[in-house]
Amino acid sequence: MSRYTGSTFKKSRRYGFSILENGKEFSKGKKRTTAPGQHGAKRTKLSGYGTQLQEKQKVKFMYGVSERQFRNTFARAKKIREGILGTNFLVLLESRLDNVVFRLGFAMTRKGARQLVNHGHVLVNGKKIDIPSYQVKPGDVIEIKESMKKNDKILEALQNNETTVEFVKVDKANLKGEFVRLPERQELNQEINEALVVEWYNRLIK
Repeated sequence: MSRYTGSTFKKSRRYGFSILENGKEFSKGKKRTTAPGQHGAKRTKLSGYGTQLQEKQKVKFMYGVSERQFRNTFARAKKIREGILGTNFLVLLESRLDNVVFRLGFAMTRKGARQLVNHGHVLVNGKKIDIPSYQVKPGDVIEIKESMKKNDKILEALQNNETTVEFVKVDKANLKGEFVRLPERQELNQEINEALVVEWYNRLIK
């Protein structure tokens, strides 16, 4: 299944969850908080299966990955012997290059960060990497290439950055940052119940 390219606001309303992680989808006067539909569809109580599926979809859309990438990442997390599976899964998603670029504040959304990477505007340890799923390691230095350092959209994103977290360090003057360490669970979105995602995939991946 290909990556979803439709309305982020519509998905956020459907799940009652801010996919952008800043709540702007539900800002007063901008977007409705009810589910999509002519009069706002009523939310019905979900079965256990439905609850697991919805949680999986929330996380997948938040990180902006395809179903195949999402499932493959979970399979990789299962091979990590130390730690909690659900946490390891989120850490792998957080370590993707597009997500780290987003966390550093070089783009307002993960979609924008993915475009920067795809177009070859991002360097990792001085080398151009144009693969959004590239796994960044602690200590790696991420930098916007020289020809893009005066780009208005990147500068605006840095100025309005609301997503910088403790596991990254940003040098705004030089548009450079470091992935200092792997994130801890309490630093990540507290609205996510990754245990439900684990339950969903454990039925599919042995």
